[in-house]
Amino acid sequence: MTEAVFWIFAAVAVVTASLCILSRSALSAVLWLTTTMLSLAAIYVLLSAEFVAAIQVLVYAGAVMVLFLFVIMLLSLGDEHLLKERKSAMQYLGVLGGVGVLAVLVAAIARAGEGAAPLRAPDGAFGTVKAVGNVLFTEYLLPFEATSLLLLVAIVGAVVVAKERI
Repeated sequence: MTEAVFWIFAAVAVVTASLCILSRSALSAVLWLTTTMLSLAAIYVLLSAEFVAAIQVLVYAGAVMVLFLFVIMLLSLGDEHLLKERKSAMQYLGVLGGVGVLAVLVAAIARAGEGAAPLRAPDGAFGTVKAVGNVLFTEYLLPFEATSLLLLVAIVGAVVVAKERI
């Protein structure tokens, strides 16, 4: 039963992430991304990592999505930029990169069946506040601080761009 629920949430996450990438509207892309984040939180609950699931909902599906919506509304992106559509070199590189990621994914799935070690159950401290805090503030302190700095720069950049348009 748990495996079936996992596959349902995994399918929802993959489909909504794809719809987020393929969406033409920035607002609908944020909504699809929020659905993806909520599906990932449900998968964390299935893995008995309730704290990580709660943080996923509060931080990513809550705060970061509100930040994205704030930036979209601040920049007041309309559909006028979609009218003049032309293929640029970056779009071709994006398609090439997507094909490359798909090839790596197919190769990883093909190798997964060859001599894969059986999965082990996580220990009792997996997903607890103490375990997450210990790993976050020891091994991943620099990426954690870099992420907060990156979010700050994004907010300041959005405000600067919006002020120039006024």
